[in-house]
Amino acid sequence: MEKRTGAEKEKFVHGVFQSIAKDYDRMNTLLSFRRHKAWRKFAMKKMNVQPGQTALDICCGTCDWTLALAEASEHGNVVGLDFSSNMLEIGRKKVKDSGHSDQIELVQGNAMSLPFEDSTFDYVTIGFALRNVPDYVQVLQEMKRVVKPGGLVVSLELSKPTWKPFRKLYYFYFQRLLPLLGKLFANRYEQYSWLPESLIAFPDYVELASVMKNEVGLEVDVYPLTAGITALHVGRKRSE
Repeated sequence: MEKRTGAEKEKFVHGVFQSIAKDYDRMNTLLSFRRHKAWRKFAMKKMNVQPGQTALDICCGTCDWTLALAEASEHGNVVGLDFSSNMLEIGRKKVKDSGHSDQIELVQGNAMSLPFEDSTFDYVTIGFALRNVPDYVQVLQEMKRVVKPGGLVVSLELSKPTWKPFRKLYYFYFQRLLPLLGKLFANRYEQYSWLPESLIAFPDYVELASVMKNEVGLEVDVYPLTAGITALHVGRKRSE
């Protein structure tokens, strides 16, 4: 399997999400067996967003998590950032229909270099996208930079099952069946074959927690979900 890094990876991933935007929500529900909604609900419970608090959702895609943050915050400012104009176009329609247009700002930008001042947000989130960026450590450092002291850096991401028999079954689904489902239901094979490629080189949830603690400097709690196929990492920026 071809390995993509740096600018080549960024260009390819941008193309992937531009091309699958119209099918993204439907395919997420199909490929995760609807579990992605439960995972996000669990993340929101652990974050415990309070009315008036501010949030930045990077790689926000079609804005499901952005909207959840806005609903929890009630009247706090929420920003969704993504590099795909096609994904943001769908997100804008959702925001408009939700009635949160005055509360949510959508920005086309790069997660590797966030266009915000230091210590701006109470929460900074990234959902199912950290493995797609050219340098996930740099993205985590940027997230830490723009979150307030005492605020949370939150990643909800695919991971690797710890139970070996289940891991074999999961990898068979992920590497063999998932791209075929992408071809069948969205007429996109290469784009959905990217998903297993993106996970192979990405650290498991224990390794990622170590990176967030030792390289980024966050206090980290980690929650493996659904036998470890997904993990929630909640990192707190130390108060200055």
